[in-house]
Amino acid sequence: MPAHLLQEEMSSSYTTTTTITAPPSRLLQNGGGKLEKTPLPAEEDIRPEMKDDIYDSSYQDKEGPKPKFEYVWRNIILMSLLHLGALYGIVLFPTCQIYTYLWVIFYYCVSALGITAGAHRLWSHRTYKARLPLRVFLIIANTMAFQNDIYEWARDHRAHHKFSETDADPHNARRGFFFSHVGWLLVRKHPAVKEKGGLLDLSDLKAEKMVMFQRRHYKVGILLMCFILPTLVPYYFWGETFQHSLFVATLLRYAIVLNVTWLVNSAAHLYGYRPYDKNINPRENILVSLGAVGEGFHNYHHTFPYDYSASEYRWHLNLTTFFIDCMAALGLAYDRKKVSKATILARIKRTGDGSCKSG
Repeated sequence: MPAHLLQEEMSSSYTTTTTITAPPSRLLQNGGGKLEKTPLPAEEDIRPEMKDDIYDSSYQDKEGPKPKFEYVWRNIILMSLLHLGALYGIVLFPTCQIYTYLWVIFYYCVSALGITAGAHRLWSHRTYKARLPLRVFLIIANTMAFQNDIYEWARDHRAHHKFSETDADPHNARRGFFFSHVGWLLVRKHPAVKEKGGLLDLSDLKAEKMVMFQRRHYKVGILLMCFILPTLVPYYFWGETFQHSLFVATLLRYAIVLNVTWLVNSAAHLYGYRPYDKNINPRENILVSLGAVGEGFHNYHHTFPYDYSASEYRWHLNLTTFFIDCMAALGLAYDRKKVSKATILARIKRTGDGSCKSG
């Protein structure tokens, strides 16, 4: 069956998809330089439980000198050791067994989905709902990825959207590529990040027992799922050397997952087109989408953060959307929220940079 027909069948036959016909309320600047508010009709408010990922254009950075960097030397040392180990993993990579290559690909994809389908689209943005088996899988996959627990990841990500590219954005791309890529993890957070992040409504996350269970037992979880398991499986099950198991299957794989995820915060905010909103910095970056299993359509995502596909084109270079749709076909995902074509076309016409037309 052709892919587009299969997609249509899976999208319609097994579960409902909520279509968003208008963007949420936000402050827009008119020609006279004044801010005016465009209201959202009540019947179109299809995600009433989630508002803290919507951009707040009224927030402005405080004037005055910026605080000095406070380096977190523990993180600097650990990140340096990880990447040194990953470099040695590159040297060893050509001599791995075939099963080790397959194990690395498998672990990469699963842990990436723990971030993209889990921490990002499910828990940060609530763009779809998941039944218990899928939530358990995503909790495990997210722990495999080791990019902070879901509660902290979602809190920082909501702040990133609401206060995008201001001092209250944890990885503010206006502070440069290196800072938005990894530097923000090597220094203390800006006071504005702590202040504004502390005001976000995280009650939905606190109410999820599994999310809080992961947070309480995170250190043990990441030690087991990110380091011990991916090292021991190749070593014991097909006789891979311990060196290859540690430096390739664990350290190199982990470093790649980290850097590909970080590219969404850095490269996808600096390089690419802005067909949906030319007034914001996030871009459409195909290369990032390839590595980050569908997260590089970043201009679209920041324009419509409540779309479960994080892209206009669903399965196009978007393994995460394919995964969510497969879970929907199995009855494990439902209430997937999708922006209507009419709303997308209207937005392109109103604020797009003219770089492409909606297909």
